[in-house]
Amino acid sequence: MAGNLASIREQVALYKGMRVKYRTSKGRRKIEEKQGVVLEVYPNLFTLYVESQDSKVSFSYAELLTKEVELEPMSGNNT
Repeated sequence: MAGNLASIREQVALYKGMRVKYRTSKGRRKIEEKQGVVLEVYPNLFTLYVESQDSKVSFSYAELLTKEVELEPMSGNNT
């Protein structure tokens, strides 16, 4: 995702209810890659439900802008 915060926010809003793959940096060259469903989209953050952990995680749009988190829709998004 590229652009400014407003365009990133709009793009994430389109993913609401869709299954996505996300990658996040955990420091020291450790990358976590999981799948989840975009639950809610708020003005400053969005939440994902991660089935493998049976939990919710949240990220800010700034994390997408700075590429600390990468988000991509999965094909066959029929949830």
